[in-house]
Amino acid sequence: MKTILLASTFSLAVAGGAIAADAVVYEPVPEAAAGFVWTGGYIGLQAGYMVGGSVDHTLATDTNGSYNLSPDGMFGGLYVGYNQQFANRIVLGAEGDFAIGNAGASGNPVGSTLYRSTNDFDWTGSIRARLGYSIDRFLPYVTGGVAFGRLSYEEREGGAFYSDAEVDLMGWTIGGGAEYALSDNSILRGEYRYVRFNDKDFVPSSDENLVARIRTHDFRIGAAYKF
Repeated sequence: MKTILLASTFSLAVAGGAIAADAVVYEPVPEAAAGFVWTGGYIGLQAGYMVGGSVDHTLATDTNGSYNLSPDGMFGGLYVGYNQQFANRIVLGAEGDFAIGNAGASGNPVGSTLYRSTNDFDWTGSIRARLGYSIDRFLPYVTGGVAFGRLSYEEREGGAFYSDAEVDLMGWTIGGGAEYALSDNSILRGEYRYVRFNDKDFVPSSDENLVARIRTHDFRIGAAYKF
């Protein structure tokens, strides 16, 4: 009887050991961290420098007098937009921006020192589409759309006020840049845009006719908060 009990106990021990040996313990494998997703709205601050442009000026009494001024200067403002990222890493977005600053120019017409004109951008803005390609937290993109702004003009004759005007401008802009997400909510950018405003005729006084032909090159940096 003892022999049978010992045999049974030994058999159970062997079987239990085999089962334990066959048992595999699976440790949970942490999931790979998901890449940054650009989908969402954002609002940011921007600063930049504008160069380029010209204002042609012709006096009715002196067709030889003309200006060729190139506005330039600093500006700053806001931008706001929304991005949608797709499974193929393409990112589509829409954005609007608004800026004010001290971009402008001043000078005498060709061949004359009697008159002097000053031109300043009161403000500029745009509404644009964006197309980018996500490389995790890095987003190169191109952008383009409608541009608008306001140009203030003032002319003096021999130092005394002669005429002034404000001109509303509209045109188009195209450019590109890149963004980098420092965190899930903080995004930095650098951007270049070419802006071409439609030629604008205006008559600040009865004896002059002016044409604003503004083409600018804008270099911008920005920092945004992503929702």
